[in-house]
Amino acid sequence: MQIIDGATSARDLRVALVVSKYNDFVTDRLQAGALAGLAALGVADNAITVIRVPGAYEVPIGARQAADSGRFDAVVGLGCLIRGATPHFDFIADAVAHGLMRASAETGVPMAFGVLTTNSAEEALERVPDNGPANKGWEAAAAAVEMATVGRQLSNGTRS
Repeated sequence: MQIIDGATSARDLRVALVVSKYNDFVTDRLQAGALAGLAALGVADNAITVIRVPGAYEVPIGARQAADSGRFDAVVGLGCLIRGATPHFDFIADAVAHGLMRASAETGVPMAFGVLTTNSAEEALERVPDNGPANKGWEAAAAAVEMATVGRQLSNGTRS
């Protein structure tokens, strides 16, 4: 039996963070958490590119463009949607989730969904407490790294 398991070391990976500027009081903290997570996993500062986009709706487009560039082994989408009084939240959340999945499937570049979908600003801030593993940015970055290393193993036939 062969078991392929993603590695948590990523010293040679190139990673893009696609970060929404909307709700930056949360997304700045997601970005900080993702950067801390990537550093802890061994990704060099010069192997990380932060791509800022206007809002969560634009995250999949930025992620697709990053993947199409051929410059990255993994992409992390970061954003924050806070439910309001209209169904707008549901439409955007659905579009972002499906857009990231489609971009990843079509390009073969692993993309992590680090877009918070919360009922309030307080709930959003609870998910970005610090730059440690409890930060959802860190969690998304770690997932992207793990999937990139799984993909490498499948491509070259090695095991972890």
